[in-house]
Amino acid sequence: MNFLAVACDYDGTLAHDGVVRDSTIAALEKVRGSGRKLLLVTGRQLEELLGIFPRPALFEQIVAENGAVLYCPRTRESRLLTEPVPQGLPETLRARGVDNIGLGRSVVATWRPHECVVLEALRDMGLDRQIIFNKNAVMVLPTGVNKASGLAVALGEMKLSHHNVVAVGDAENDLPMLMECECGVAVANALESVKRKADIVTRGDHGAGVEELIAELLKDDLAGKLAPLRRRGLLLGTTRAEPKRTVLLPSLGESVIVAGTSGSGKSTAITGVLERMVEAGYQFCLFDPEGDYEGFEPAVNLGNPHYVPRAEEVLALLERMHSAVVNLLGVAIDDRPAYVSEVLRKLEDLRVAKGRPHWLVLDETHHLFPAEVAAESSLLPAPPKTSLMITVHPQHVRKETLATVDVVMAVGKEPHETIREFCRALGIDAPKMEAVKLERWEFLVWFRNGAEGPFVVQVAPGKTEHKRHIRKYADGDLGVGSFVFRGPEGKLNLVANNLHTFIRMAEGVDEGTWNHHLRAGHVSEWFRWIVKNKELADEVRDVESEDRPAEETKRRVIEAIQSRYTLSE
Repeated sequence: MNFLAVACDYDGTLAHDGVVRDSTIAALEKVRGSGRKLLLVTGRQLEELLGIFPRPALFEQIVAENGAVLYCPRTRESRLLTEPVPQGLPETLRARGVDNIGLGRSVVATWRPHECVVLEALRDMGLDRQIIFNKNAVMVLPTGVNKASGLAVALGEMKLSHHNVVAVGDAENDLPMLMECECGVAVANALESVKRKADIVTRGDHGAGVEELIAELLKDDLAGKLAPLRRRGLLLGTTRAEPKRTVLLPSLGESVIVAGTSGSGKSTAITGVLERMVEAGYQFCLFDPEGDYEGFEPAVNLGNPHYVPRAEEVLALLERMHSAVVNLLGVAIDDRPAYVSEVLRKLEDLRVAKGRPHWLVLDETHHLFPAEVAAESSLLPAPPKTSLMITVHPQHVRKETLATVDVVMAVGKEPHETIREFCRALGIDAPKMEAVKLERWEFLVWFRNGAEGPFVVQVAPGKTEHKRHIRKYADGDLGVGSFVFRGPEGKLNLVANNLHTFIRMAEGVDEGTWNHHLRAGHVSEWFRWIVKNKELADEVRDVESEDRPAEETKRRVIEAIQSRYTLSE
């Protein structure tokens, strides 16, 4: 399930005239029985709340004073999360005619129409405080303190993300919490301004609305309510066709496959999506078979060509709420499916308990979940939901894995054929579509569960310079793309499977072998078509065209490589 916790406002939401009805209490108990957690987030002072609400132990944490105080019912310990009430402020307000003042540990509360007097007092005293409205209530708190900030501290204690929380409220002071959580719900009696910004508005008011929300949550984790909305998600781009509209990838609960030939823009698009994951606070675990994402920040990189991280190391990192890039260069290609299956099994408990990592990113999915798998295999048939898969040809991916895909993104010269390949591999009918030619940064996107057929999206590219294939070419294994030193008579068979090996062999081969390949243009063509570095190929072609001693041409070619790639020692 995606929603592991419910954060509730008290007055006007759970409670009506300060009282929570028995049926609402029963609904809250059902939430706890489902394994989910409850949090109460209120503008009331803690002591006041505990005096009128008899069941505080229903909640894992209580955030009081609109984000200023945190209370744990289990231990009965509370702590102030911000600065206390400023000295002299209550007296100044009373002297200016403000009566009925409520004092908490940090909050100073009164009622409209005293907000102007309060504002003048804050100005005259030189205090850095904000005024927050809760319908007719006026609350004075330190700048930056609100229900969202207090909830963030509570969730940090629980090691939960706000992306796994549904929040429900009714008034202006609930908006920061509703907008921060993955799903924000307004009860029927909420202010119109709150309803307009909520993801869901209940039919029932007060506690009846909360009961309605809980029933939907327990039925299908809110899938039936949220699926038609798509109001939140990860920015993908805009449609090519007019009128242009923003296209979002579902943020949780649905899986995506990105398919197309190498060099067609998959990496740039995925980097942009990853950046937006990071900005929005989603945690991801990326399996990187070729070292393409080394150094991607702020994820923590694990592994290198000479070291394979244990599954327990990956789990420990993710438990600390960091995103991870797991480098698989040290894992033999044939061993990668088993390795990834082992790590995913270790992550299962974390995903069940905490909903994290939110996204699993599987580069070169055809290597990790290959189509050809023995019937008796113990490998996982597919990754969990909310996976982002990248591959060249979907037909090389295991059928069970393809069946989990909700969104297909195709790129390259014939993206419509790529979608048809996906459908043939899965054994389903392809959607109706015409041949389409894509421009730079464009993808053909198909939401399988949507009413619309495939359409062209102009993808928002990433800002980070992506290190696509640098480690693959420098230290990886190019397989059939390796450079082979055969010599003028074909007597040799020296295989350089990456740039590092190429340099070592170039330094050692005899002049005749080196000059044979250089004069025939083999070296520059390898750089151009296999290494896919046009700039390097052009520089080496210039060396090939000059009549220079082998020692000099070797040096210049090697220096050209080393100026562009960091090679292992």
